[in-house]
Amino acid sequence: MREAAMMEQRADAALIGRDAMFLSQRAVITETAARRAVPVLYWEREFALAGGLVSYGPSVTWLYRQAGIYCGQILKGARPAELPVLRATKFDLVINLRTAKALGVEFPPTLHALADEVIE
Repeated sequence: MREAAMMEQRADAALIGRDAMFLSQRAVITETAARRAVPVLYWEREFALAGGLVSYGPSVTWLYRQAGIYCGQILKGARPAELPVLRATKFDLVINLRTAKALGVEFPPTLHALADEVIE
C-alpha cells in the first residue's frame, strides 16, 4: 500500500497478500508501516524478518516441495490435467516482538507458544 493511500484512508491496520511485487518491496512496505505505526499482517515470513509485525501463510518449503513432486510426476508421464489440486496444510506463524513493542501491540502467551518463529 502506498504511504499516501495509507494516510488518505487513515488505515488502522493492513493485510499484505502474497505477491512477488510486494515481496520485492518488503523493506519499503515494512518501513512505511513502522513510520506510520500501522500494524500489518503479511503472508510471507520474509516480511517479519524485514521488520513486519507478524506473518502467517503457507510454508514456502511445502509449496516448493509439492511443485517438485508435480514436476517429477509429469516427467514420468502423468498428465497435468489429471493431477489433483492441493491446498496447503502447513502454515507458518512468525511474530516480530521488536515491532510489536514499538507499536504497543501485545500478543497473548498462547500465541507465542503456537508461533513457528518469534523474533525478539
